[in-house]
Amino acid sequence: MPDRSRVELYTLRNEYLTLHLSTYGARVVALECRDRAGTMSNVALGYMTLAPYLTQKNFYFGAIVGRVANRIAKGRFTLDGREYQLPINNGVNTLHGGPGGFDTRNWEPHTIENGVRFSYFSEDGEEGFPGELHAHVSYVLEGNMVWIETRATTEAPTIVSLANHAYFNLAGEGSASVLDHELQIEADAFTPLDGTQIPTGEIRAVEGTPFDFRTPRRVGEQIEAQDEQIMLGAGYDHNFVVRGEAGSLRPVATVYEPTSGRVLEVASTEPGVQFYSGNFLDGSVSGPSGRPYMRRGGLCLETQGFPDAVNQPSFPSVVLRPGEAYSSVTTWTFSAR
Repeated sequence: MPDRSRVELYTLRNEYLTLHLSTYGARVVALECRDRAGTMSNVALGYMTLAPYLTQKNFYFGAIVGRVANRIAKGRFTLDGREYQLPINNGVNTLHGGPGGFDTRNWEPHTIENGVRFSYFSEDGEEGFPGELHAHVSYVLEGNMVWIETRATTEAPTIVSLANHAYFNLAGEGSASVLDHELQIEADAFTPLDGTQIPTGEIRAVEGTPFDFRTPRRVGEQIEAQDEQIMLGAGYDHNFVVRGEAGSLRPVATVYEPTSGRVLEVASTEPGVQFYSGNFLDGSVSGPSGRPYMRRGGLCLETQGFPDAVNQPSFPSVVLRPGEAYSSVTTWTFSAR
């Protein structure tokens, strides 16, 4: 790193999966799984060297984003009667914790059984957030499943919502697009956006809209629909309200890629999932394959608290107080058919 700190790579491997992790951003660098013929390929977008993460446009490839994932309107919020102003890094809003968010930090690694736990201490006032925060994320391989567990505690009232920002292309990293991937999302509603990509506060039913993924269909089927919300997101870049009780591990989404036969099943304890269809990938960067990451060359299913929840009283709270523990689990299960 520029400050001479050491960035380390860890590889977890079993007969089903190979997972490459970096201390920089506690991120997934690559993830190899089998297709229907048994061939292993990397299906996660990212770089195999450190320099591009530091010098290229930040797409958050594979990183843990925080202290609060997604957008906070105008970077402002009030907690216990005190107003806070965060750095603005996405139009008029704060995105993924600000320009110095957790994705830009070098986490401390600890090996655990079948995995790695990364730890980070966030100082009071870092990127404008109150309270000292102790954050941990564990990645564990269990057969054909990746288990991701995030935990945090605070010394003063604060807000926390961590998410992994992996981009997947189940045809293989660097493949053309994800428009032919078939997607199912376990959600009956989503949170519509305003013109700055901040939720309006409405919980809107997906029925009869391009956001109805209750049964599997192609990502590209309605991605160019003449729909206000599709146009505001330049495609899909929206939070879906996951069915079931937040805090319980339950199905979130299933992705199937027909040419390779690969299947990804996502489960989580989080209340929401941000489905992002890679609308702002622009061909300016390339990964290990050497092929540029073109628009919609990867998709994200970021399990998370709702965007701008701190400013939306009707959304599930992201406030964390001393004596409480933030805890979240997300799993990725890979197979082929």
